[in-house]
Amino acid sequence: MRVPFQLLLAAIFAAILTGCGFQLRGTLSGNLPYKTMLIALPDTADVRIWLERYINAAGSTEIVDDPKLAEATFQQISDSRVKTILSVNAQGRVREYRLQLNYRFRVVNAKGQVLVPPNEVSLTRDITFDDSNVLAKDLEESLLWRDMNNDLVNQIMRRLSIIKPKNPDLEEDK
Repeated sequence: MRVPFQLLLAAIFAAILTGCGFQLRGTLSGNLPYKTMLIALPDTADVRIWLERYINAAGSTEIVDDPKLAEATFQQISDSRVKTILSVNAQGRVREYRLQLNYRFRVVNAKGQVLVPPNEVSLTRDITFDDSNVLAKDLEESLLWRDMNNDLVNQIMRRLSIIKPKNPDLEEDK
């Protein structure tokens, strides 16, 4: 029984990658330093839905609905989505748009003390526009907004897992 060379090469490559500590980036790497968390957003907000999915997938933090049970509360400070004209052609028709998403958030404890100071995530995408394909361009725009929303939640999760929350009780004693 002879093992094909490609299979042997693939097994060696996989062993090397495993041995060097390589790990795919994913949601499971984003363990949050909180046992329980409240997301202070409406139930239908896209950011809340995706944050809940990512936090539940990480498995280290439980999402609660009661502020008294929450060790930390995620609060949205601002969310602005702007579509501006980037360029026009010789006839004065729009050729490109710029989509901008600016999102600010913070994390507080049950007493309202700031655990994670306000953070801002800014995302920008450029999209070409063709008035002969309006329906297709509208669909492309909505897909870009959805992609930006997904990128926003990924950045929020990375920031929440990297930022070490400060202990407001210790800072009050000073």
